[in-house]
Amino acid sequence: MELSQRISTILGTGSDGWDVFYRARQMIKDGTPVTELTIGEHDIRTAAPILRDMHASALGGHTGYAMVPGTTALRETIAARVQERTGVPTTAANVMVTPGGQSALFAAHTCLCDPGDVALYLDPFYATYPGTIRGASAIPRAIQTRAEDAFQPRAADIAAQAKGAKTLLINSPNNPTGTVYSRSTLDGIAKVCLDHDLWLISDEVYDTQIWEGTHISPRALPGMAERTLVVGSMSKSHAMTGSRCGWIVAPEHVIEATINLSTHTTYGVPGFIQDAAVFAMDQGPAFEEEIAAPFRRRRALAKQVLAEQNTVGLVPAQGAMYLMLDVRATGLSGEGFANALLDAHHIAVMPGESFGAAAAGHVRVAMTIEDTQFSDALRTLCAFAQSLET
Repeated sequence: MELSQRISTILGTGSDGWDVFYRARQMIKDGTPVTELTIGEHDIRTAAPILRDMHASALGGHTGYAMVPGTTALRETIAARVQERTGVPTTAANVMVTPGGQSALFAAHTCLCDPGDVALYLDPFYATYPGTIRGASAIPRAIQTRAEDAFQPRAADIAAQAKGAKTLLINSPNNPTGTVYSRSTLDGIAKVCLDHDLWLISDEVYDTQIWEGTHISPRALPGMAERTLVVGSMSKSHAMTGSRCGWIVAPEHVIEATINLSTHTTYGVPGFIQDAAVFAMDQGPAFEEEIAAPFRRRRALAKQVLAEQNTVGLVPAQGAMYLMLDVRATGLSGEGFANALLDAHHIAVMPGESFGAAAAGHVRVAMTIEDTQFSDALRTLCAFAQSLET
């Protein structure tokens, strides 16, 4: 008996690029201390007032089936937040609540792509993107960005791959590079979508973590609201990663399709979690800035540390909780450097190759440990790179 082709091929061929992460976790399990700078998990946990509200909601009885599209209160809160931030008219009918951003990405591709359709995405990419596309029975097609462009995608490169494609997935602020797409970049992306009749799926889960520049949602650009699906989440903005509460914002007929899909798959998000999400959003931008503050601070620390040497290069870290470091001067690949660093100093970082070919020779560092530890780990990384420099 064989499994389906869909699940058997979800990872494609070869390693999924997370070998260093798994090796670090095994070292920890075996008793070896490891400084983990790998995954995007806040080092602070969900704020106590949010948990108290969640607890009160559960004790109050909101533990049964919640409405599949999301509670009216949460859908209206998300819609108001999106409209205020983007200026695009948005109502609850444009919102579907999902079990996290990952579920939203899968739902978006499933609702837009037929089996065999080509779905475009940009390289470097968040590690689950190609598997999500394969899971929706579409064909992933990567478009490489360039380190010399600070990984800002070129419209001409997207257009060259767009013939016959159905969707384009973008992510700004970007994981793994920290790049925030400029207005000119997004104008170019929008033109390609309009010229080639592409749906645009915009992953905006890091929209509250902007260190330089301005976050622009492509849904706000002329002609794009009717062809854009925006993915959002409580995970990064409110440190609610384990609560699994995300959303899609899209045209009403697309939301109706996602509701049908959810009815036959996830069947919604627990009501007490949705109530807590409303409470969290009601705390306003100041609370979101409080959650983002450690990463803003550590990004400034990283710039100071990296300015003390010239072996490791820093891709402009404009947003999100990561740094993309160029280690090509060591003569090693990103994977080779990450493995060597783990062996020599028990510091775990993600190889750039985990996120696509465009990030070869780089490593991604998550800014997710205490400030002094973080600075010390970066100094050790840089000194190690200098010792290897060819």
